[in-house]
Formats: sequence, structure tokens, C-alpha cells
Amino acid sequence: MRIFNSVSGASLRLPTTRIDIIRFVICKEKAMAASQPHGKNTAYWGVSWEEGYGYPQARRVGNEIYISGQFNHDEEGNLVAPAPLNREGKPSDFSSIGEQMRVSYDNIEKLLALYGATLNDVVEETLYVLDMDAAFAVVGDVRKAAYRTERPQCASNIIGVSRLAQRSQLIEIVCKAVIGSSSD
Repeated sequence: MRIFNSVSGASLRLPTTRIDIIRFVICKEKAMAASQPHGKNTAYWGVSWEEGYGYPQARRVGNEIYISGQFNHDEEGNLVAPAPLNREGKPSDFSSIGEQMRVSYDNIEKLLALYGATLNDVVEETLYVLDMDAAFAVVGDVRKAAYRTERPQCASNIIGVSRLAQRSQLIEIVCKAVIGSSSD
């Protein structure tokens, strides 16, 4: 069932089954931490680096949602499971990459929920990692858990990099979603 909003000109698909209703409620609850203070098409966490760097966390254009790089931070901007650093300020232990990846997917899910989307609407993702071996050791299990399926239906890239935005950060995930693609 779709409802047309005469003010915005958008239509909204209402949940029709018990599972759809549960997903709709979960999406709305997860979206509470992120906000859209500058209009319905951009989303922010309200963390310091957004202002300093000058970018939104997500941007909707038509039925496409572009998610900026998400990493292991909570709703206040505190790092979750930061990697310990050596004397040179570089990560010395990569064992927390799985938890960092899980938090990154949680953040993506919260942003998508602002637009009524889920991870099932993601059509492409790129994972930027510091250690490819550590990432490959956990990426399969974490992705399957995040997408809640054995075979996530999105194109996926993994790229090794020499540094990410936060020194104790091991992974960052960028993605693109298309609203409604989960029903394909």
C-alpha cells in the first residue's frame, strides 16, 4: 500500500505484513540517533568532524542514498573498540577489526533508516581497511550477520589503505543504496 504526501510529492509504502511492521519499527528506532537538521535529503550525526570537515553522513538523491564513510564511533562520536597504537601512532593490534566493522554497519543501518531503507537496499559497498589479512579473517561473518543473510545482495569492494581518518580506526565503509531494491 502506498500513501501520497501532497506536501512533498513523495509516496510512502506502508508496511503490510507483520514482518514489514517489525522492520518499520526497528528502522524508526535506529534512526533516532542520526538527524536531518538541514533538510530531509541530508543526514548528520552531530559530531565535531562533520562541522570541521564540512560534510553530511548521508545524502538522498531521488531514490538513491549515498552514505559517507562510516566507522567505529558511537552516537556521541566516541570510538568503539579502538585499536591500540604503537610509539609511532600506528595500530599495533588488528584484533578489534570485527567489532569496528559491526559498529560501522550499525551506523549505516541507522542512517538508512532515516530514509525508510535498510541494508537490504544497499547495492554497492566499499570497505577500506588497514590490514587485508585481518579483514578477510572476519569480513564474511560480520557481513552475513549485518545483512542477516548468507549471501548479501550487494556488490562489494575491499581496498587496503595506509591510513584512515582516526589513528585507531581499522576500517571504514562507504555505500550506496537504492530505495526499493530489496524487493528485486
